[in-house]
Amino acid sequence: MRDAFVKILLEEMARNSRIVLLTGDLGFGVLRPVWDRFPEQILNAGIAEQGMVSMAAGLAATGRTVLVYSIGNFPSLRPLEQIRNDCAYHEADVKIVCVGGGFVYGSLGMSHHATEDLSIMRALPGVRCFAPGDPAEAELVTREAIRTPGTCYLRLGRGSEPHVHQAVPAGWKAPESLTLRKGTDVAILSTGGILTQAVDAAERLAAKGISAEVVSFPCLKPLDGAKVRELLGRFRGIVTLEENTVVGGFGSAVCEIAAEAGSGCRIRRIGLEDAFSTVVGSQQYLRKVYGMDGEAVAEKAEALMHE
Repeated sequence: MRDAFVKILLEEMARNSRIVLLTGDLGFGVLRPVWDRFPEQILNAGIAEQGMVSMAAGLAATGRTVLVYSIGNFPSLRPLEQIRNDCAYHEADVKIVCVGGGFVYGSLGMSHHATEDLSIMRALPGVRCFAPGDPAEAELVTREAIRTPGTCYLRLGRGSEPHVHQAVPAGWKAPESLTLRKGTDVAILSTGGILTQAVDAAERLAAKGISAEVVSFPCLKPLDGAKVRELLGRFRGIVTLEENTVVGGFGSAVCEIAAEAGSGCRIRRIGLEDAFSTVVGSQQYLRKVYGMDGEAVAEKAEALMHE
């Protein structure tokens, strides 16, 4: 996803010289093409995320579009006050880019596990939130975030994520969802890089004769409410999947729509429960430990159908 992000960033920088990237003293390997081609449009702010976000707000006040780039929780939770007060409140044209959402940096422990960011960013007034499911979706949302006025949050994976889509979906406009697989028995809704596990779960269910629809939501806020309501009308059970706490995140957003629609559809939220992750290991290992890998999702979806 990082490479997809940089690809679109370079295209947009070539189109608009007022785009500036601030990095928190990291990403030099993947950002090398930006340094080489647009040295006047990239700055290293150092390991000072709070100051970096305030700097971004100041640059945005001069008519620039500013992207703030760092890993895990560092561009979101550490400078949360600056995002809220300096950027969101003033509708500053600042894009907060988190590389390594969820358990990507799993071996580095809880301090590097970005598992509350979607909930927190979603709660900030006026902040658009994007969480692409694969590199193809990352291309779509990066361009959308850069061209959308105001403060945005963009949560990416790290690198080497598999392509779930065969090609970049054509004609996509935020906040549209993307249907990867049609089904009739149960729907699996996903946001972010854990989309691979939703597809894996659908394949496991298909082997048991269960037809699962898989829908990706690369835009978390605003959410594609029309699609959610359509699914609520077609299915008796819906599973939501996110590499984030279930408190206030994607699943909560879907449940809010269901409650207001008065739907009788059962919804099962899958994500990190109301607890910190206390285990270290690879991303896929942690997904399994916390019950959000393909096998666990398939089991929970099947159980939901029988409730």
